[in-house]
Amino acid sequence: MSMISARIERLPFAEFHKHLLILGGLGYTFDAMDAAVMAFILPVLRPLWNLSSAQVGLLGSSTFIGYFFGALFAGMLGDLIGRRAVMMSALALYSVASLVSAAVDTWPPFFAARIVAGIGTGAESAIIAPYLAEFVARRYRGSFTGALAGFFSFGFIAAALLGYFIVPAQDNGWRIVLVITALPVAMLLWWRKALHESPRWLESRGQKKEAEAVLDEIEAGFVKRGHVLPEPVVEAVAPLPGGGSLLANYKALLAPRQARITIMTWIMWLSITFSYYSFFVWIPSLLVQNGMSITKSFAYSIAIYCAQAPGYFSAAWFNEKIGRQATIACYMLLGGAAALGLAFAGTDQEIVLAGICLSFFMNGTYAGVYAYTAEVFPTQCRTTGAGLASAIGRIGAIVAPILVGYLYPNFGFVGVFGLTTSVLLVGAVAVVLMGVPTRGRSLEEIAAGKAA
Repeated sequence: MSMISARIERLPFAEFHKHLLILGGLGYTFDAMDAAVMAFILPVLRPLWNLSSAQVGLLGSSTFIGYFFGALFAGMLGDLIGRRAVMMSALALYSVASLVSAAVDTWPPFFAARIVAGIGTGAESAIIAPYLAEFVARRYRGSFTGALAGFFSFGFIAAALLGYFIVPAQDNGWRIVLVITALPVAMLLWWRKALHESPRWLESRGQKKEAEAVLDEIEAGFVKRGHVLPEPVVEAVAPLPGGGSLLANYKALLAPRQARITIMTWIMWLSITFSYYSFFVWIPSLLVQNGMSITKSFAYSIAIYCAQAPGYFSAAWFNEKIGRQATIACYMLLGGAAALGLAFAGTDQEIVLAGICLSFFMNGTYAGVYAYTAEVFPTQCRTTGAGLASAIGRIGAIVAPILVGYLYPNFGFVGVFGLTTSVLLVGAVAVVLMGVPTRGRSLEEIAAGKAA
């Protein structure tokens, strides 16, 4: 561990980190709003623009297409030009594209604008956790990053409220909602003034003086608020290579010592994202076809969305209590059990209870996944690895609705929920057997000890 990392590790959890949590979390809130409001906007646009089913499907997939490219490019650029620059650019891109989508009057430019907005939100989602995790000491990093992901839940709840109360209130309600989701433009000013580039990244690029200057300013803020900082403890960890080219970063991800971890993150992201969208895209339609009209009710939707917040934040707490691997595996398995319970639910009460449990555990899994992904890659290729894993996960989001649409007519509930639960089981096993423990370890120690 270098002196830069040792200085970060000695920082207590204080106002500085709370500020990071709020600023980063608000970004995730708007990301979730952007993704969720489409479910409420498309039913309005279909008759307004005389859309065919195929066109509606394209518009529904636009965000996921953008997510894939946004996560992929954000990861690559985050290691090459800096985490902060990518996050700032992603917010600006998303906000402008969202405003454009609110102003158009036909579906082709709307489709294009939603892809660009998806690139922005996908980039931001991929960069925030690994970026901010580099400012946080090992003893609370898992809870911090898990709680950061928990802000997604607030965005889904906000989207439901906007969708039910503003979209149908007037003819241009859908435009108003899209403008509201573009509000991160104002947040750019906060980020520009408040956030520094990651000292760990600066050091990995050979900019040690810049890294020290950032830490000098951060530590001065701690001292000003009355914190007494202990002497930094530099631990004996083998030095890691500095940042390199894009090709060098991809080679680092697939180097013998790192390849197992990299592949594990791909399986983890694919399994949770495929299963998540299999469940939540199709559950309402599947249950309605079986005569369970409660799935159309506002109360049911709000109950499902409200279960997200305790799911995320409970998992954030368990990240430090039992470790990231155990948290992810347990929440995946319990999510699968809740899905099976929903498949065999026979009453409205059973549907609500099983749906709440499913939302709780599936969203809680993401609190572990975001925290874990931000930790298991070396600094020089951290965002490249995280972005690639997130992008691969988005493939699951694209494939899931299509595959479930084929399975249900041929195999029914048993086929749908059996497959998705099996996928979750594969993900849980991969995390446990192929992953490495990260709780209580510095980022440098994790990177140097992957072979253990």
